[in-house]
Amino acid sequence: MTGWKLVPPRWIYHVSMPPAIRFNTPGLFVTGTDTGVGKTVIACAIAWALRQQRRGAKVAVCKPMATGCEKRREGLVNEDAEALAHFSDCRLPLDTINPIRYREPLAPAVAAKQLGQPTPWPLLQDAAGQVDAYGDALVIEGAGGVMVPLDADDPQVTWLDTGAFGLPAVVVARAGLGTLNHTAMSVKLLRDAGIRVAGVVINGYEPDEAATMSQDPSLPGNPRWIEQMTGAKVLALVPRLPDEAVQPARATIAQAVLDAVAAVDWWRVLGQ
Repeated sequence: MTGWKLVPPRWIYHVSMPPAIRFNTPGLFVTGTDTGVGKTVIACAIAWALRQQRRGAKVAVCKPMATGCEKRREGLVNEDAEALAHFSDCRLPLDTINPIRYREPLAPAVAAKQLGQPTPWPLLQDAAGQVDAYGDALVIEGAGGVMVPLDADDPQVTWLDTGAFGLPAVVVARAGLGTLNHTAMSVKLLRDAGIRVAGVVINGYEPDEAATMSQDPSLPGNPRWIEQMTGAKVLALVPRLPDEAVQPARATIAQAVLDAVAAVDWWRVLGQ
């Protein structure tokens, strides 16, 4: 045959890749099945719980990339990063906690491309050393789900290419209809990338009676099905509460949410 050329797989042609960052501090990478599932709430609650469960422990937090940031006099500021700093009592500068920031509420790669800029991986690499040296435990919150594009020069670079920085992942999932598919895909993708899944946290869960009232009959059985489908443990069922009771950007997370997350021995999850 003529006119055909064997072309190597697309991934060989990555223009740039995330730096090979691996943290020595015991930690967790908090990701989600989608955007808006409550990753920040859960990441903040985990950081808070770590402090409560081991008094005097220093908890470092990091949100490597954030979009939808607010323009202030001192520059772009991300409310999620501020919330992480508050609930962890992490004293690192916000520029270190959240080194890569964009104003537009887009996927990080899309936001960078729109600005005509490469993804500034060196900023993350510089911040990582400070984060790693800070404390006794580490909580990293990703942006969006595991397949969100991160690199302006290569749309195929995602959180999976970071290896989750050598940390086990906690997957935050919705409680209702559709979560089985989204959660199973997220867990499989993480494992296929060599990232250990520490477990799943289901956010916005309602007990049987409330589920009946909400007309979503999938709610009561979803935790059991997630465990059976993925083999990952459902670590916590976080109750659904009114929006005004859960506003991490305003330093408000209802005690019922904090208690549900703190029922997990997070130091044991970290292997400590």
